[in-house]
Amino acid sequence: MELAKRVKNLPPYLFVQISRAIAEKKAQGIDVISFGIGDPDIPTPNSVIETLKSASDNKINHRYPESEGLPVLRKNISEFYKKRFGVNLDPETQIINLIGAKEGIAHAALCFIDPGDIAISPDPAYPVYEIGTMFAGGKCHMVQLRQENGYLLDPTDIPTDVAKKAKVLWLNYPNNPTGATANLEYFENLVLFCKEFDIALLHDACYTEVTYDGYVAPSVLQVNGAIDVCMEFHSLSKTANMTGWRVGMAVGNSEMVNALMRVKSNIDSGLPQAIQQMGITALHLSKGWINSNNEIYRKRRDKVVSVLNQIGVHTNPPKAGLYIWTPVPKGYSSSQFASDLLEQVNVVVTPGNGYGLGGEGYIRLSLTIPDDQIDEGLRRLSQFRIKG
Repeated sequence: MELAKRVKNLPPYLFVQISRAIAEKKAQGIDVISFGIGDPDIPTPNSVIETLKSASDNKINHRYPESEGLPVLRKNISEFYKKRFGVNLDPETQIINLIGAKEGIAHAALCFIDPGDIAISPDPAYPVYEIGTMFAGGKCHMVQLRQENGYLLDPTDIPTDVAKKAKVLWLNYPNNPTGATANLEYFENLVLFCKEFDIALLHDACYTEVTYDGYVAPSVLQVNGAIDVCMEFHSLSKTANMTGWRVGMAVGNSEMVNALMRVKSNIDSGLPQAIQQMGITALHLSKGWINSNNEIYRKRRDKVVSVLNQIGVHTNPPKAGLYIWTPVPKGYSSSQFASDLLEQVNVVVTPGNGYGLGGEGYIRLSLTIPDDQIDEGLRRLSQFRIKG
């Protein structure tokens, strides 16, 4: 038996390694506080859970779902985009339901990338952009996100010969892992760039609803003409604490959405309809509920940033997202600093190089652990002493 090269060359998923490190400590009887994985600890709202209970009794929901999602769900997604972003979308042709945004992001490469094709990806970045490209037989041209540039992908860093060959450009704002944000003027420039070189612009917008300090995140589809070249991925995982329910969506250019629907219809059978009904309820959560949910993360953000600065890890508070991205002290690599934190104070953070070469020299801390664990983790961090 011989495995396919794509599997042989596949690196272990970043958080599998983190989970193994935690398990090894626990096997030694050591309590570990993990700031590693971005998985909301706050429960899914009761109204959303009640919808699932009711919908699960409906026998029609016991059968195969539609790959593109229930028409009523797509209609509600359209209404959400109109209300939230002022963007008009046709529920029939410009919206598709996903089994979580990660699934759609991974499958998107199959819509655009043939063997040998190029996708342009930020670095550091969510690893699935590159892995999906690799599964489709393509290669990623990585563009480093620089701290001095606000971690915005700069199209002038893309060589013209690469731009002419590229099929896809990935963007992600608010950004994971850096927490960076982008405005509409920035998106306008990238839309023009993609139109000039006939590149599909794929935007991972899963964190637009997790914002702080009055910041309101835009959609790339708000840009005039963006619909000609763009498909945007969204999710209720972080917005409504629904990571386990896997409710996502892709919206935008009808040809691009149709391509993803055709890929998905040949690979999966869609999201269970009772869970799609949950998604409809979640799309109508009040602004007050979302603000209250975000306020919990803001308080955690401020506490984490304060302690990191106290121990000499100079950190700025992000305006969006669920993570703190910060440079490691001089004399450390990302992995060395993460390893020292685990060994000295039994605290897990994610080394930045797990998000690409551009993440070397940084670590990421998630805000998605209960407050008592946050406080204990910060107590331990405050005892950490930087070498030298």
